[in-house]
Amino acid sequence: MKRRWIDPLRWLVPGLGVKRWLMVALIGILLLLDAVDRYIVAEGFRLHVNEVLDSAVADYFPPSFLTDIFGIIGIALVLTSAWMWTRALLRASRSLGQHGLMDTIRGARLRDGYKIVAVGGGTGLSTLLRGLKRSTSNLTAIVTVSDDGGSSGRLQKELGVLPPGDVRNCLVALADDEALVTELFRFRFEEGEGLSGHSFGNLFLAAMTGITGNFDRAIKESSRVLNVVGRVLPATLGVVRLCATLRDGTTVEGESKIGSPHAPIERLYFDPPYAAALDETIAAIRDADAIVLGPGSLFTSILPNLLVDRIAQEIAAAPGLKLYVCNVMTQPGETDAMTAADHVEALLAHAGTHVCDYVLVNSAPPQRLRELYAEEGQTPVAPDVARIEALGMTVVQAQMISETQTVRHDSQRLADNVIGIIDRAVAERASFVRPATYYSHAAGAPSRKPTVRSTPP
Repeated sequence: MKRRWIDPLRWLVPGLGVKRWLMVALIGILLLLDAVDRYIVAEGFRLHVNEVLDSAVADYFPPSFLTDIFGIIGIALVLTSAWMWTRALLRASRSLGQHGLMDTIRGARLRDGYKIVAVGGGTGLSTLLRGLKRSTSNLTAIVTVSDDGGSSGRLQKELGVLPPGDVRNCLVALADDEALVTELFRFRFEEGEGLSGHSFGNLFLAAMTGITGNFDRAIKESSRVLNVVGRVLPATLGVVRLCATLRDGTTVEGESKIGSPHAPIERLYFDPPYAAALDETIAAIRDADAIVLGPGSLFTSILPNLLVDRIAQEIAAAPGLKLYVCNVMTQPGETDAMTAADHVEALLAHAGTHVCDYVLVNSAPPQRLRELYAEEGQTPVAPDVARIEALGMTVVQAQMISETQTVRHDSQRLADNVIGIIDRAVAERASFVRPATYYSHAAGAPSRKPTVRSTPP
């Protein structure tokens, strides 16, 4: 209550430059009204606004001269004072508050945005978040923590912290000053005993975990320090190892080894098999307007989140829109020769339930880097629309890639398409208009929902 009275009074503090220009504006308005009054009088009407000024200066200047001069001065003062008053207002808002006026207005708009939960890991999830943060601040990233390779794997083995790499990427993507934070957090030490190969961001999260005593708490404190838009949550706080059973019956243990098997991946599982989800994660899923799966490595970034207890079931039961963003290119060792429908079938199989209503696929395959990727065994993911629709989902095709040194989703195009799908879905629900696929499914169209267990045999 006290703050409610104090904040308006701050505008009365001397030196803000607001009141002086407001006074100039009032003088300008008076002069402008006087000029208008003189024009009206000249046309045969009689008003009394200018009599005070006339008594002071009529002996020195003719009335016609005053009409022109007062009009020009009045307009000039009004425009000048409006400009200077606006500048003073902006300066005052910056000095009196933590953020400027424009930041405050922009923040209010973002706070009214959709509540979106993004599930995944790796560079794909951070790419999506980087685009979405321009449309809403109600973002929750659910990030896999099963990485056991590189700097993240070393920190887990040596310090016992959960792998911070994917979490670090999301924090960087959602940071307020992304350019500076990106450069700092991605800085990798190239020398030094024990430091070589580690990124500063990973070490920062490891240190924050040591200070707070908890990885989840470390993420929250890091988010506060970096002024992160939205929040980042680990899929689980349990220490798990990701394993895969291949189609030839062999087993691969460890996420870093899953990317190079000698046979197609049949299914994933955790060792130990149980991993509990955070209460905040479940609450965010239930409250979301939309839940986005991907983009990212299918078997090592997206599916591990669905193996965590309750997450897949909560997504399926959530009232919000469910959307899967399919990868642009296949990945050697993970999704060789897999089409978009194959990706969706694997997603449904490991979730054990229907976790997406829409599938977003790229409609324009890369051209400039296509041959280069082919040399690495990577090809564009074929958007076999008919097979996906037979699974009970709506397919949205859009051009979303960016070809620089690599072929990846363009963050802004991806975010725009995601927001567009949510807009259309909200409009359909509000107007009771159903997509055509709804009626085909209601009429008995086939729907395949393969299921598997997430525990080892």
